Amino acid sequence: MNHDITIQDVFHRFLPQYCETHNFSPQQQLTALCISKCHTLEMGANLSECENCHKKYIHYNSCKNRHCPMCQGMEVDEWIDKQQENVLDVPYFHTVFTVPEKLYSLIYSNQKLLYDALYHAAHQTMEELSADPKHLGARIGYICVLHTWGSRMNYHPHLHTIVLGGGLDAANKWKDKGKKFFFPVKVMSAVFKKYYLRELKQFWEDKKLEYHGTAAHLKNHYEFKALLNSLYDKNWVVYTKEAFNGADSVIHYLGRYTHRIAISNRRIVSMTDETVTYLVKDYKNGGKYIEQTIKGTEFLRMFLMHVLPKGFVRIRHYGLLSCRNKKEKMAHCRKLLNCIQYISKLRGKTCAEKLMILYKKDICKCEACGGNLHSLSLRGRYMLT
Repeated sequence: MNHDITIQDVFHRFLPQYCETHNFSPQQQLTALCISKCHTLEMGANLSECENCHKKYIHYNSCKNRHCPMCQGMEVDEWIDKQQENVLDVPYFHTVFTVPEKLYSLIYSNQKLLYDALYHAAHQTMEELSADPKHLGARIGYICVLHTWGSRMNYHPHLHTIVLGGGLDAANKWKDKGKKFFFPVKVMSAVFKKYYLRELKQFWEDKKLEYHGTAAHLKNHYEFKALLNSLYDKNWVVYTKEAFNGADSVIHYLGRYTHRIAISNRRIVSMTDETVTYLVKDYKNGGKYIEQTIKGTEFLRMFLMHVLPKGFVRIRHYGLLSCRNKKEKMAHCRKLLNCIQYISKLRGKTCAEKLMILYKKDICKCEACGGNLHSLSLRGRYMLT
């Protein structure tokens, strides 16, 4: 595999051709521009010089776009470090909420509304079932993260939820079911379907929905009504994976999910003047990776489908892990469970200090002689607008 090929190389080669035949949303256009210019002079640069040997170093700025595969490394590590402060030494569960494929075109036409509805329905499902003494009878905590892609970069919106394996009952006492998940998945599926379709139907009645592309036929009242009826009749899929081994594995696993994007550079195998070859999972063959080759413009189209609406919050915390409850409630849980709190290594540190802690890289020292570096001003500074 050629690890030198990056998503930026693909954009450089195929973006001009893509622009001739495809339209962008403003966010897609900004993302394409950011990825194309990431770590180049057009993003701005910092120049430093060694006080001893006078060797000069130039560091180009990253674009910091959340969809850029070249900008996620340090953000993931910082997020993991911060989240570890709220991890308990109890089982955690990974639950995935999916919607029927019939809804995909409508969701893509109404991304902000119907992505939000995913979170609302998952939250209401968790709240309803966890409060029921038949299932648990306690208030739990969970983190929801939206993914919109499958392994082939196809459009596949679904919600990953990491669930704390227990909660606080009405008397503020800890309650759990050991390594057994609280809710039967068939019950979760039915409740999730109920809440999601309730919100979808309300949007329809309030005339808040738009219908583009392959969803255009749903403008017809009878077509939409038929879709709703078929969705009510269908069994929806919600599934839960096994409990994690230890609290530490939870956050590292979660870090992979929270900051994941449609494709990483390491999955790009090769590129020609017309095509891109990348690795996809073959679920019919035990999830082994196989190569898939498509046109370069089609690769960009599929990648840009997963650019989120402006300002959309992708990682959301609920229950005991919500921002307003986390500090007080998690401290109480640690006391009940006799857990030792992890203390952040990175909080309050400078960027240089963080790099040293995380990667043992001292950006204040010359790589040639070990002397101190000092910053130089650049006469010209090009910034992306």
